[in-house]
Amino acid sequence: MTARPAPRLPRLLEALLGVGTDLDLRGVLQHIVDGAAELTGAGRAVLVVADPGESGLAGSGLAEIRTPGPDPAPGTAPLLRVPIRVGDEEFGELRLTGRPGAAPFTVEDDQLLRVLATQAGVSIGNARLYETARQRERWIEGAAAVTTALLTEEGAGDALTTVAERARLLAGASAGVILHPTAEGGMSIVTASSPDDPDGMLGATITPGSPVLEQLLGGEPVFIEDSATDPRMTTHVRHRFGPSMMLPLQAGGRLIGTLALPRRRGGRPYTDLERLLATQFASQAALALVLADARRGRERLAVYEDRDRIARDLHDLVVQRLFATGMMLESTRRRPGADDVSDILGRAVDELRSTVGEVRTTIFALQQPPADPPTGLRGRVLRETASAAARLGFAPSTHFAGAVDTRVPDRVADRLLTALRDALADASARPGVSRVEVTVETPARSPDGRDGVRLRVVGDGEGGPEEGRGTTVTWWAPL
Repeated sequence: MTARPAPRLPRLLEALLGVGTDLDLRGVLQHIVDGAAELTGAGRAVLVVADPGESGLAGSGLAEIRTPGPDPAPGTAPLLRVPIRVGDEEFGELRLTGRPGAAPFTVEDDQLLRVLATQAGVSIGNARLYETARQRERWIEGAAAVTTALLTEEGAGDALTTVAERARLLAGASAGVILHPTAEGGMSIVTASSPDDPDGMLGATITPGSPVLEQLLGGEPVFIEDSATDPRMTTHVRHRFGPSMMLPLQAGGRLIGTLALPRRRGGRPYTDLERLLATQFASQAALALVLADARRGRERLAVYEDRDRIARDLHDLVVQRLFATGMMLESTRRRPGADDVSDILGRAVDELRSTVGEVRTTIFALQQPPADPPTGLRGRVLRETASAAARLGFAPSTHFAGAVDTRVPDRVADRLLTALRDALADASARPGVSRVEVTVETPARSPDGRDGVRLRVVGDGEGGPEEGRGTTVTWWAPL
């Protein structure tokens, strides 16, 4: 007597529950193939995705989801196919093979699988909505973080680096690039954030008359499928990249520049949602840049006003009183009987005259505009650490010892900055990092007694080369 098969309704309900409770798309798909194999007793279940890009699986190397098990030889096993639809879209197809004893699939198998496929379509749609919401949340949080950073930090260069770095991370791009209009009518890269070699991109120019440039200057975003082969791209670094977004940084009808987010050659194309979110991010970043520039302008104006007030006070009070005191001493020297103190009075008058001259020099200096931010080694190191703060999530602690701006020549400074950039990238890649200290010291002696400059980067986190925790990089070069 043949044993009756166990009722499959409980297994169907269990499969439907598993498919319907997961919000991760890949988890949902795995539940589908596992449930299909369990329901039908198939030795092999495969979900072939019709369009990985549109399905949200692009770039993952995942065009199909499988259950474990060997593939049956072609043509030797029955095959059951059931389509999966998400709304009106054909998402993919379930393919089952490998029944025990090469038994054929039954009508009941087909019906159960179609019920599972219907629930799968609903669950896939929900997982997509959840992922869309998560993407929107990440971009909104990123835009808010950029706005906060721009309204609290100093310097336009650091502000542009902050925008480029955060946008690159949010978009999963190979680089984040800011371009500014040039006097000749083109656009040139002024800021580049990349884990590879951003310096090679700086100065790359889009020539006047380019169709891409005309769109950008008109405030329209440009989306490129492959930067290396698109004839509209003219920069010398285009061969490095594939899909790209070029987004105008525009606020109040004013074009500040362009934010470009290229991916590597062969990288997955940007989806419509990513294009929309990145465009919105660029609009908010442009507004934040304008507000930050206005804030810095107000602060500079306040500084100018304070300097003018101090200069007026020095002139009206200090100089006039010193001059009056000098006149009194000069008059005292001329009085009868003042010969005994004449030398002392003369020296006092000379000191007062010298002091008046120094104060007037100070007044002149106060009346000049403040100097530009430092461009020496100190300023360049601070710029690198500020750029790394976007990747680390906090600002590294930076210390200087000695006259680093005057003692370190440019050729050595360039090498030091390369070592610093590599050390900061290594520190940011370690899990659990919460503190990074950067020290630049000169003169710093080598073991053989030569003077040089020393860079030391110390960070915590996991995965140190020896003790299993933290990272320490020491770099030295002769002067």
